[in-house]
Amino acid sequence: MAGHIQDRWFKTEVSPTGKTVRGRTDRHGTGLRYRARYIGPDGTEKSKSFPDGKKRLAEKWLTKIEADMDGGRYIDPKAGQTTFRQYAEKWLNSQTTDGTTREPVSVQIRRHAIPYLGSRPLGSFKPEHIRDWLAELERAVPASSYRRVIYGSVSAVFTAAVEDDHLHRNPCKASTVRAPGPNNRRVIPWTTERTFAVRAALPEQYRAAVDLGAGCGLRQGEIFGLPVDEIGFDTGWLHVGCQVKVSTGGKLVFALPKRNKERDVPLADSVAHVLKEHMEAHPPVEVTLPWQRPDGPLVTKRLLFVRPDGDGAVRRTDFNTRFWKPGLVTAGVIPEPKPGERHQAAREHGMHALRHFYASVLLDAGENIKALSTYLGHTDPGFTLRVYTHLMPSSDGRSRKAVDTMYSDRNLPSGWTWPR
Repeated sequence: MAGHIQDRWFKTEVSPTGKTVRGRTDRHGTGLRYRARYIGPDGTEKSKSFPDGKKRLAEKWLTKIEADMDGGRYIDPKAGQTTFRQYAEKWLNSQTTDGTTREPVSVQIRRHAIPYLGSRPLGSFKPEHIRDWLAELERAVPASSYRRVIYGSVSAVFTAAVEDDHLHRNPCKASTVRAPGPNNRRVIPWTTERTFAVRAALPEQYRAAVDLGAGCGLRQGEIFGLPVDEIGFDTGWLHVGCQVKVSTGGKLVFALPKRNKERDVPLADSVAHVLKEHMEAHPPVEVTLPWQRPDGPLVTKRLLFVRPDGDGAVRRTDFNTRFWKPGLVTAGVIPEPKPGERHQAAREHGMHALRHFYASVLLDAGENIKALSTYLGHTDPGFTLRVYTHLMPSSDGRSRKAVDTMYSDRNLPSGWTWPR
């Protein structure tokens, strides 16, 4: 057995006659009687106290400690007493990802996990606690896709805790815990009529932003971070190498596109014409922002779109609240809010809907998935296929069209007609 058990109610002494006798200590009858003690792998003494009548339980505890140390499963009892809140806060503060990644993860952990799991010691977590939390989460967050993201962040905290020897295994990965399912809803692209109705509903200085989304597939941050020198009016290509994004502390910065993936997309003549007209009416403005981080080097770019007062880059949340959602109301996409209320949540009708429209147009025209994936800036063409496969012309549809073409009147043998 690792260590030994101390009986704090009795002590062994040598009497004046030289005999060994057992006598009561000053603590007799008060407090926890047995203290199980052992030396941990770090060389320091560890202990745990047990009440009177529980010596066998103390022995079992020491036996388990010994087995865990021999089997490489040892967890310092004090480390296991660290609560989820304490460890999660420490984990969040140690993250080195960029601000746009840290902020949402912080919200997910602090708003949706810590209130339910925060007070429980890490060493006490079992799969049932995760199942109970997921049931609460389902009631609080209707969107399965967002619950899945939150679950992934919480699982990452537990994985780090396992690696830091706070618990044996990640309870989120137990076979009886089912992660929230992915969002299997199909993308329903906007119609041409809706796309241009929303465009017409925006202030004139921002209408060309719709053309960059619907006609070039740019993301919102890429649209607001597009400098004039990356538009190839002569070459017919548009280079996407920058975006405006929110960094730590809510500060705007210039940065590379999502996943640091620069790309070139075809610039249609019609879109090029719109952009030229936009620049004549609203000349590009020089905007200076830090690169990548709030303390990064300052970079100046001549942007197509700036704030209404002409001073600074467009912040997407301000744009969405002040212009995009009112435009959706005018176009009849979402209802007008009641006095004193905010606009209806419209995640599926954000500016990202313009990228879906762009994808649907290209696929309908016969563009292949690999090219579309490149133009959209996706890392994996398989992801593009999974999102948009239902928009691709079906093989049976192509077969019918091919046969109908063959049997059309102009291809029939001379003098042959369909029977009436």
